[in-house]
Amino acid sequence: MASTSIWVHFNRNAEEAFNFYKAVFGAEFTGPVTRMGDLPVNESMPPIAEADKNLIMQITLPLPGGLLLNGNDVPEFMDPSKLVKGNNVSICLNPDTLADAERIFSALGDGGNIEMPMMEVSEGEHFGTVIDKFGLDWMVQYTAA
Repeated sequence: MASTSIWVHFNRNAEEAFNFYKAVFGAEFTGPVTRMGDLPVNESMPPIAEADKNLIMQITLPLPGGLLLNGNDVPEFMDPSKLVKGNNVSICLNPDTLADAERIFSALGDGGNIEMPMMEVSEGEHFGTVIDKFGLDWMVQYTAA
């Protein structure tokens, strides 16, 4: 099923922030908390530094109204010094089909800046990031059922 969520990117304190939000909203994390070291090796991505392996890759907390708040830490290879308030929030789209994901990604990239081309990041999962021509940061992800 298609969905939209908010992603917030942190400089090495995603776990602390999400434990705070968990207490504020009285909610429990959905799904497992994934760490950088849990990821399979992907030849198209730089290797994860040993110091980054315990950082959060994905953590999800349901918010009132059904919206999901996702978070992650920015590993060293992505240069966390470039992370500032304002560019640390992304809108994540999860379309129903790979064709929809590719169409949406292409349209958002028209006149914008493709940061990570849409590509297969693991078996059955495609992902890409783009900043549209108005400066909004988008993540497009398709996961085969």
